[in-house]
Amino acid sequence: MRSLDHIKKLVAELESNRAARPKIIDSICANIARELSHMRQRALNANLGTLPDVAGSLALVANRAGTGIAMKVRALADGVNSMTMQLDQSLKMAHEAPPEKDKEKNQS
Repeated sequence: MRSLDHIKKLVAELESNRAARPKIIDSICANIARELSHMRQRALNANLGTLPDVAGSLALVANRAGTGIAMKVRALADGVNSMTMQLDQSLKMAHEAPPEKDKEKNQS
């Protein structure tokens, strides 16, 4: 969740710096892409369903050159909201799942 909050802040920073120099915008986009790539790797290791796919595609959006800043900000904001919902759902399912020890006792 902390990583996702950090990405949200970076996307908000990108949105507030729409009129900044291209070098600044590119730097923010690179930071977003890096964070999303790290998140993708952690989500793959944790087996979090489609969350790694969304994080990977958003990293590509952040790195993509030639797209307008407004389009990039909108896609990143929508993607981050989607990831937030997916992560909340995954956490909810994890809390509702029976403990592993109970499963082992039932199988014996």
